[in-house]
Amino acid sequence: MKKNEAVETSRDTLVNEKSLESSFEEISDIISRLEQDDISLEDSFKLYQEGIKLLQHCNNSIDKVEKQLIILGEKNESDEL
Repeated sequence: MKKNEAVETSRDTLVNEKSLESSFEEISDIISRLEQDDISLEDSFKLYQEGIKLLQHCNNSIDKVEKQLIILGEKNESDEL
């Protein structure tokens, strides 16, 4: 594994360990930084990539909770019968 791949893998692990709320806060911070006039193209692209990873994490977290709610709802319906 190359050094850049190892760094990226460890970043992915850190993203997956974040709470949904902290991910939203970080996305908000990234948006603020991207809106600055003095940001370089390279830095904005890095921030964009980081933001996309955070959004994917948020979507996965929400999907997981939604699936759990569906399962609980189905269980409650079967218990009522």
